[in-house]
Amino acid sequence: MDLVEALAHGVVVLDGGMSTALEAAGHDLSDDLWSARLLLTDPDAVRAAHLAYYRAGASVAITASYQASFSGFARRGISEDETARLLRSSVALARSAASDVDGQRWVAASVGPYGAVLADGSEYRGRYGLTRRELVEFHRPRVEVLRDAGPDVLAVETIPDVDEASAVLEVVRGSGVPMWLSYSVRGDRTCAGQPLEEAFGVVSGVDEVIAVGVNCCAPEDVAEAVAVARRVTGLPVVVYPNSGETWNARERSWTGDGGGFAVSAGQWADAGTRLVGGCCRTGPDAIAVLARELAARS
Repeated sequence: MDLVEALAHGVVVLDGGMSTALEAAGHDLSDDLWSARLLLTDPDAVRAAHLAYYRAGASVAITASYQASFSGFARRGISEDETARLLRSSVALARSAASDVDGQRWVAASVGPYGAVLADGSEYRGRYGLTRRELVEFHRPRVEVLRDAGPDVLAVETIPDVDEASAVLEVVRGSGVPMWLSYSVRGDRTCAGQPLEEAFGVVSGVDEVIAVGVNCCAPEDVAEAVAVARRVTGLPVVVYPNSGETWNARERSWTGDGGGFAVSAGQWADAGTRLVGGCCRTGPDAIAVLARELAARS
């Protein structure tokens, strides 16, 4: 069964934050490459994080390629050929971890926003001052390498504004590779301030899009986004919010009270969500709770 077929049969559980699992295992990610650095320095740690999420009940692992890009690795003196190898390895590591567990598992290749490469919190603002063509040129080589690595789906995630979403859709359109589009939002708008109706509407006519939704947002922002996504697109919805804590990009720290987002997952599923997981500050324990909550409702 492929992932599209699975979505027609019920809710599919995603993993949690890659960085959360890696930091819990003792890895220092205070570096511009963030979790992507471990693709180079400690790939076994990445595989172990995927395996922990699969064992916790996730059916989909999102690769560690969120912060990986040709320009970002080039600043570290890494060649284009080596960058391509690292991107391919992100898919292979998740696939390898899936082989250690029973049951159907899928791999989603993470395509993070341009702002993630800047490592200054720009992915929570958008509007980078780049033209659409520049955004297309940034995303195209990474998307093409990840696509050819054989994931089940491209996870175009944490996109802060419609302009960047449109640029990635231009790259993916016609490729035949399934993708989901997930925005970072505040309230009923993208992080760049555009209405969600406009944001979700850009997927019209792009056959590769199998789901739309939100991630890396407050849990309380999910319900409205699910309703708008369903109304505008009619597609399955994907949601993976943060734990409820807030990231301070300037201080590089989390504040607030996390936990408890899993209890809302059933309501999101009832409203049309078909892919549910966690993002920042949600580790394997949180995904285990989420998986149990959803299993109890099935």
